Amino acid sequence: MNANTIVQKLWRLCTVLRKDGITYQQYVTELTYLLFLKMMAERNRETGSIPKSRRWADLVAANGLSKLELYRKVLVDLGATTTRLGKDDALVTPPTDDASSEERKRYQDARPLPEMVQKIFDNASTFIREPQNLTTLVTAIDELDWFSEDRDQFGDLYEGLLQKNAEETKRGAGQYFTPRVLIEALVRLMQPKPGEVIQDPAAGTGGFLIAADRYMKDRTDGYFDLPDSGAWQKSQAFHGMENVPGTLRLLLMNLYLHDLDSGHIDLGDTLSEKGKGLGRADLILTNPPFGPAGGAPTRDDLSVTANVSSYQLPFVEHCIRALKPGGRAAIVVPDNVLFEDGRGRQLRQMMMDWCDLHTILRLPTGIFYAQGVKTNVIFLTRGKTETGNTKAVWIYDLRAQMPKFGKTTPLTAAHFEGFEQAFGTDPYGGERGADEGEAGRWRRFSREEIAARGDNLDIAWLREAEEEAEEGLTEPDDIAAAILGHLQAATLEIEALMAELGDDLPEAAE
Repeated sequence: MNANTIVQKLWRLCTVLRKDGITYQQYVTELTYLLFLKMMAERNRETGSIPKSRRWADLVAANGLSKLELYRKVLVDLGATTTRLGKDDALVTPPTDDASSEERKRYQDARPLPEMVQKIFDNASTFIREPQNLTTLVTAIDELDWFSEDRDQFGDLYEGLLQKNAEETKRGAGQYFTPRVLIEALVRLMQPKPGEVIQDPAAGTGGFLIAADRYMKDRTDGYFDLPDSGAWQKSQAFHGMENVPGTLRLLLMNLYLHDLDSGHIDLGDTLSEKGKGLGRADLILTNPPFGPAGGAPTRDDLSVTANVSSYQLPFVEHCIRALKPGGRAAIVVPDNVLFEDGRGRQLRQMMMDWCDLHTILRLPTGIFYAQGVKTNVIFLTRGKTETGNTKAVWIYDLRAQMPKFGKTTPLTAAHFEGFEQAFGTDPYGGERGADEGEAGRWRRFSREEIAARGDNLDIAWLREAEEEAEEGLTEPDDIAAAILGHLQAATLEIEALMAELGDDLPEAAE
């Protein structure tokens, strides 16, 4: 059974569980718990990690209601920081107030669960209500020949499930799922190297980190060509932060399946003080969240965007500050980052002073329905000084005269071929294809020309009515998403205007 067949089989089971009121995202979360238990058993890693009474074989052997009750206990116990393992991996519960000294000592001497286990099962609970539905799911997973594939294939299978989830629930799942063809294109252009610290401050399910890892493994015989056989790469190279607990579970599972350590992956808000703990990076690859953030950043080092109550501008400032001198980044941003006045303009000035903002890719519409706005990728290299690093910006327009992407017209790697050729083989933007002029997609704009535009980087020269592309939409999901996109784009512009007015208004008297 090949990988795609396994993904399709597992995904079809979701239709069975829909009768239990389970959404697609909840289904993938349930699979995360069950697949982790199954894989720990198949890889003989239960010893020292999973209590004997909470293992996959115990779950398979239980029947009916007892299976569901056991499953609930598994989720609670494996996620509790108080759970400990005694001799022979027996479950040792915390002592009660009237416990004997022997019982207290037994608990004190017991081993805590590994951090990875506790992170995946932290505050875990099941959405399944009917015992038969759990039996169906456990039986199907137990019978699948999932584990005859090599390690990397495990990750590919899991990512296949994440992609199915995103395709079925674009308006929700898309908040953490970036199209894999875009991720792979950016990784090819940025060329991550062994020994570099690679960061994603909005890690989602780990698409950028996993793709960077795969890129380097393919060029170092799975890291075996490295002096330490990849020990540093697996445990130190990848840093990230994710603010949604449920998404963090998927991220941790994805890293585990790709044999990567999660020691530098944390739950938290990058725009809070905790975000400073991500440290400095040689390479940043990220698709930050867009839209209102529910308040300004609480970090004291984001001076330019300190009072901005949306995600996109402060995340860009984080990336600028987090890059080491000579470090590079590819960041997905909405259009308003390129044209917003006030704080937006100040941020662009900072970016072009501190960094060489050498390339902007105008992305096609219809690939980020959850965010609902037009998007771009900015490519930059942090300078050794904080002045005058950007001499010119090259812009590739992959939006104009392109189809409206959606279910009926998927985005593929072939769509990026022209851009990759124009970008060249230098990840720092030192090799450029020829300027194609107003009739082409690839053009150069000097720093002086940009300054004359008020540092507005939202530059388009190829014209085509977007409405014509949208008239070709036929899928109800695509049509609804296009409408949502217009509404959310308008909301972003209103928020930017309100922020500008707010900056100009006098402070209220006390």
